[in-house]
Amino acid sequence: MQSLILHLDLIGTFVFALSGAMLGVRHRLDLFGVLVLAFATASAGGILRDLLIGATPPAALHDWRYPAIWISAGLIAFAWSPWIERLHQPVRVFDALGLAVFAVAGTDKALGAGIGPLMAPCLGMLSGIGGGMLRDVLLARVPLVLHAELYAIAALAGASVVAVGSVLHLPPVPVTVAGVALCFSLRLAALRYGWHLPKALQAPPGDDAA
Repeated sequence: MQSLILHLDLIGTFVFALSGAMLGVRHRLDLFGVLVLAFATASAGGILRDLLIGATPPAALHDWRYPAIWISAGLIAFAWSPWIERLHQPVRVFDALGLAVFAVAGTDKALGAGIGPLMAPCLGMLSGIGGGMLRDVLLARVPLVLHAELYAIAALAGASVVAVGSVLHLPPVPVTVAGVALCFSLRLAALRYGWHLPKALQAPPGDDAA
């Protein structure tokens, strides 16, 4: 099971890094900026999760495979951006896959560290959305996860499947696959049909009540 979690984490690192790097290319950042976005998108959520569960130093900062993966993804996006840009829709699919595997792997790792089944899905969700939030903050825009396409909800749903499976003592591999599939399917459906959670109504002009 630990091997499965590691492989999911590495897959999520690559697809998130590629997604973040491509966004940097679209914003016409230089190579350093593209690599910073690749690192932030791929690693911020996992680093924060590891710090919260006491897994120090975080895997993304001491296992050579993580920097090798996000640096490679950043260089690929920078060098072959015109070709990758034509794959815009597949990149969005990869981003959905990264969200799913990070949320599920993060939940599995939190449960393995002794975190309870109520808190573990929250940490799994944080693993999935943390990198995207930091990426958007670095680009000076409202984080996508706060206003669009069931991003956080999809991550929490997939993470919750893993927690429920742990409570019921179900076989871990099928439960992990089910969690990834649910999160991935919800995210793709939200992209396809433009699903959003209800948004707050805009306050009338001049209304300073807080």
